[in-house]
Amino acid sequence: MRCKTCSIDKPAEGFYASNKTRCKECVKSSVMKNRQENLEKVRAYDRMRGSMPHRVASRSEYQKTNAFAQSHKAAAERWSAKHPERRKASHIVGNAIRDGHLRKTPCHVCGAEKVEGHHPDYSRPLDVVWLCNPHHREIHKTKY
Repeated sequence: MRCKTCSIDKPAEGFYASNKTRCKECVKSSVMKNRQENLEKVRAYDRMRGSMPHRVASRSEYQKTNAFAQSHKAAAERWSAKHPERRKASHIVGNAIRDGHLRKTPCHVCGAEKVEGHHPDYSRPLDVVWLCNPHHREIHKTKY
C-alpha cells in the first residue's frame, strides 16, 4: 500500500484500519502538529473531558473495585518509600493535631476554613503553614 502523504510503499500493518490512505507515521505527525497548533483548545477540551458525567461515574465505580484498592495501596507505598521525610512529617502533624498540641488555622492566603498543612522545611515537622488546597497546589507548582 502507498501512503498518499509520504508516497512510500508500506505493508498493511503500517496503516490504521480506519485510514488506509495515510500511514501510521503520517497520521501521528499530523495529529501532533494539529495539537501544537491548537494547544489551548485541546487543553480546554482535556480539562472538560474529565468532568463529563459518564467519566465521573466510571471513576466512581472503579474506586469501588479491588483493582483500585490494590493500585492505590501500591502507589501509596511507592510514595512513602520515595519520600520518607514527608511521610514522617505528615504523621507527626497528624498525631499533634489528634493530641491537641497543634491546631489548624484558616488558610494563610485567603482565610478558607478547609486547610492542609504545608511544610516549608520537612526537618521541622511542626512548623506548618495552613493553606487551602488551591493555594497549597500553587505553592508546590512554583516551589518544587
